[in-house]
Amino acid sequence: MSPQKPTNIIYTGVAGTGKTYRLLQIAQQYTDYLPRMNDKDLLGQLLQELSWRDVICLIFLDFKSKRQDLVKVPEIVNHEFFVSKAAQNARDKNLSNTAWSVLQMHTPASSQTVSYKNRASQAYFDKDNSGAWYLLPESMGLLSDLAQQLAEFQQAQRENNSQNQEFRQQRFSMVSFHQAYGYEEFVEGIRPVMAATSPATNSSSQMSYAIQDGAFLKLCQRAANDPDQRYAMLIDEINRANVSRVFGELLSLIEPDKRAGMTNAMTVSLAYSGRTFSVPTNVDIYATMNTQDHSLAPLDMALRRRFRFIECPPQPELLPIIHINQDSEAVNSGTLNTEALNSKTANPAETLYSTENLYPIETIDLAKLLTGLNNRIAQTLGAEAQLGHAFLWSVDSIEQLQTALIEQIIPQLVQAAAGQVTILQYIFQDEQQPLSAQFIQDSQALINNDANNSVIPNSPNQLFAGHQSFLGQSISSGSYKINTDLLDHSAEFAKPFVYQRLY
Repeated sequence: MSPQKPTNIIYTGVAGTGKTYRLLQIAQQYTDYLPRMNDKDLLGQLLQELSWRDVICLIFLDFKSKRQDLVKVPEIVNHEFFVSKAAQNARDKNLSNTAWSVLQMHTPASSQTVSYKNRASQAYFDKDNSGAWYLLPESMGLLSDLAQQLAEFQQAQRENNSQNQEFRQQRFSMVSFHQAYGYEEFVEGIRPVMAATSPATNSSSQMSYAIQDGAFLKLCQRAANDPDQRYAMLIDEINRANVSRVFGELLSLIEPDKRAGMTNAMTVSLAYSGRTFSVPTNVDIYATMNTQDHSLAPLDMALRRRFRFIECPPQPELLPIIHINQDSEAVNSGTLNTEALNSKTANPAETLYSTENLYPIETIDLAKLLTGLNNRIAQTLGAEAQLGHAFLWSVDSIEQLQTALIEQIIPQLVQAAAGQVTILQYIFQDEQQPLSAQFIQDSQALINNDANNSVIPNSPNQLFAGHQSFLGQSISSGSYKINTDLLDHSAEFAKPFVYQRLY
């Protein structure tokens, strides 16, 4: 067993702090990048240890994956698997006889179309009246290993033919918990299975039920068969499901000292199959937990005791500065020539583009903006309502900032504040601002303002009054309203200083 102690970690934090991104980075640590093989080498590796019967079964499975159940002997002999196996055995004569012999030898004694004396004890094939061969439905259960080998070969071929320069072998499994996720998906459960259709009888498929392994059980089985490598179970949004129900009797087994081979190792009988099971010591568990959504299930103390918790706070320092000026490319590249900029002003003695005032006038510092918002959010709504840096991660222009505010940030804060306009206006520093410069406007104040500035009859503005009223209703909630100039990306909200006041 691997000497390394198992890791059980849950990353916690508000939305947008990069918790899922951390899982994806961890996944890279459990991914092996292997040199690519050409298709010929892959095929040779697949067929090396297979008998002629296995090769022909593999050919049938390959045709079946392409929705072809009935196969003629010439199709078998000309298949790349058959040709490659013959080359491995240095055979180039009587290949059809080999195919016929294998097919006939592995037919059932009850076959109505094949008469053969030296039949094998296990039947795999039969022939219909047209001379086409097919796999017996009852033999499919015996071919699960071959089917798995074929699936891995086909996947390797797809990887080979893609643009990737390396072949990836993943030693992790990633799932996302949700309210309907349960023990049956994670450990094991009873699932419907469609029985294979017999081409000879044209019988319709019948549904049966079988116990199937879940994502965690499959990963543990792989890890148990490969003790020198570490494997990882990655769980996104672990508290969206009833965790105790999902883990079931495995809740005790995931403790580091209860793993297989450890001093206090535990073994349980699984609920459906009754199989004995223990969690291998080379399986690590990483999960994320959103601490912001109070509708999610809280983690009980029994589970908390089995995990380490790592807080993921907002990281505004990762955010860029937006440059708003005609020489933004020079600013971004660090080659800004302030003397050239000064020469463009009406008064050369006036340093409008100096190094000192370029920053406050012509830039929006997203790190300061997010920090300012979060400070006021924490004061009014609590730390769990703060915004993660991912809300502004892809913003690199004032237009994208406006979109992020309108479509993501303001709706989230409205929900957190239950639409209370006084809280929203405090967060956006709107209290002392004129109506035209407020991000969040008080609907009643707007009504009073409209009453004092009634529209002149037959004026062009009156033509659009109904449209503006509808737009206001569509974005209003309770007594708040998003400034229409912000929605239109116009007026005061096209200028950087409006956003600088959020610092």
